[in-house]
Amino acid sequence: MPIAKDWNWRHESDANINKFRKSNIVITVHTHGSVDLNQVEVEIKQTKKSFPFGTAISSNEYYHGDTRYQNFVNQHFNWAVSESWLKWHMMEPHRGHINYDTPIRAIKKLRQHGIKVRGHNIIWSATKYVQDWVKALSGNELKKAVHDRITGVVAKTKDLVEHWDVNNENLHNFYYQNKLHDINYNLDVFRQAHQAAPNVKMFLNEYDVVAGGGTTEAYLTQALKFKHANVGLYGLGVQSHFNHQAPDPALVKSHLDTLAQAGLPIWVTELDFHINDEHTRADAYEMALRLFYGHPAVEGIMLWGFWSEHRWGGKTSALVSGQEFRINPAGQKVLHLFEKEWMTHETHRLSQSGKHFTVRAFHGDYEVHVRYRGREVTDQRQTFTLGKSAHTINLHVSH
Repeated sequence: MPIAKDWNWRHESDANINKFRKSNIVITVHTHGSVDLNQVEVEIKQTKKSFPFGTAISSNEYYHGDTRYQNFVNQHFNWAVSESWLKWHMMEPHRGHINYDTPIRAIKKLRQHGIKVRGHNIIWSATKYVQDWVKALSGNELKKAVHDRITGVVAKTKDLVEHWDVNNENLHNFYYQNKLHDINYNLDVFRQAHQAAPNVKMFLNEYDVVAGGGTTEAYLTQALKFKHANVGLYGLGVQSHFNHQAPDPALVKSHLDTLAQAGLPIWVTELDFHINDEHTRADAYEMALRLFYGHPAVEGIMLWGFWSEHRWGGKTSALVSGQEFRINPAGQKVLHLFEKEWMTHETHRLSQSGKHFTVRAFHGDYEVHVRYRGREVTDQRQTFTLGKSAHTINLHVSH
């Protein structure tokens, strides 16, 4: 049965963002002496967001490429994922010759800038991404090669990455199951990955489950199977390659609601569009980001790259265009959401707000500054992190 258009989606999204992405900061100002309330200002300034907004990166470009690219990542994102260099066929095209250096030096540099990292991916079940030397293996020899890959890369990165996509797109590709004649082999893969790094969150990662919906129900079934098998599944990656179409809010919400029935966190892992017109592209990114950020089951959102010169989608999906590194209308829209609309920065004058007031604020790190007659009361400066519970602040201003 077709799903009716959702004309109310924006209102619902905004309400959910306010409910799930914000908490109260409760501020009480105690004044001593003949303090002029018209001369007291309290500034509440968010310095860092908690919600993960990330991007795929080129490991080489980020490590020793264009400094504009590196600075853009460092300035605008708090999570990243390597587009290619952690994939098995990239790291070990020839047996025994494993390139750990390229991805790991990029990951370490990301972490130095306070950016958390997703690992993508341990193995990939698509035949075209299985190396020839792996295709020559079968039976226990193949199992051992996969086991060596899992334990090797997970051990090397267990203190560097927060997540791993374990067996990429396993709902659509079955190379290892077919070769080993074992439909449940992927459960073993997950179990091995989880045992190698119990503190790293392990993910399924799929396409055509949100942007399209051809396999949404099948993905829910798979998620429940893995969850009940207790193999260490943490969450569901939904790639969200929308291609040439703007999102249909009713369909996106329906697909997310279906997957949320698994009771597992959902991460948008590879969001992008392929739309020529930059303004139409901007509107599409805005709609998608509002829909995802406004869904309570979504725990993080990753864009699949941003620069036309260094992303697989090229110029039709970019936020930054050309060698001139122009932040195009789509990029301007995304950055406005990330850094203006979805960040809290308010100044309250006591003569208007009173001495006891509440700020509804986005989760993240904050600074509080108090000014009296234009000068900061430095001993009242505070920093704190706002999470899901309200935070109370007491301030004192004397004349």
